[in-house]
Amino acid sequence: MTWEILNVIGTIAFAVSGALVAIEEDYDLLGVFVLGLTTAFGGGLVRNLLIGIPVENVWKQDYLFAIAFVVITIVFILPNKWIGRWKKCVVFFDAIGLAAFAIQGANYAVSIKAPLIVVIIAATMTGAGGGMIRDVFAGRKPMIFRSEIYALWAALAGLSIGLGWISGPLSTFVLLTAIVLFRVLAVYFKWNLPQKKRSRKQL
Repeated sequence: MTWEILNVIGTIAFAVSGALVAIEEDYDLLGVFVLGLTTAFGGGLVRNLLIGIPVENVWKQDYLFAIAFVVITIVFILPNKWIGRWKKCVVFFDAIGLAAFAIQGANYAVSIKAPLIVVIIAATMTGAGGGMIRDVFAGRKPMIFRSEIYALWAALAGLSIGLGWISGPLSTFVLLTAIVLFRVLAVYFKWNLPQKKRSRKQL
């Protein structure tokens, strides 16, 4: 049940995030659906490729595709004044998707008895993969590489689950809430990992 709930939460959140970014970039109807679906399912595709799960398993989630299609449609037909308000929430929706899919990816890796490092990678790529593909398709620098602390939260979720610290619905919910909270706080307070900056004269 927890697995299914995380799937639905992540799919809805990333579908909304992808659709809002597409609208912000003035994409047409097809572009909004492509970007919304890519964001919602891109992380799962990357995870499957990395840890050897058949890629076609993603296409068997027909109910999730239906949910994403409905959500993207709703976002597209919303009045422009509502869209303007929702654009401010892109970070929040993205944080929910990051958290839900990071936990789901880590749980998937644990279920096949993968080693700890694989659990961490699965969590990171499942959580951040969809957003990374979305940003590339939208012609933006991927948030995973430049934005306030992003993928680290997914990696820490994978570490927690891989070490067996998280078990059961309650602790999973606490972890999801913590990731969303820290991601939003990172954006608000502009927390960043160390960066190596070079002047243009040195390049």
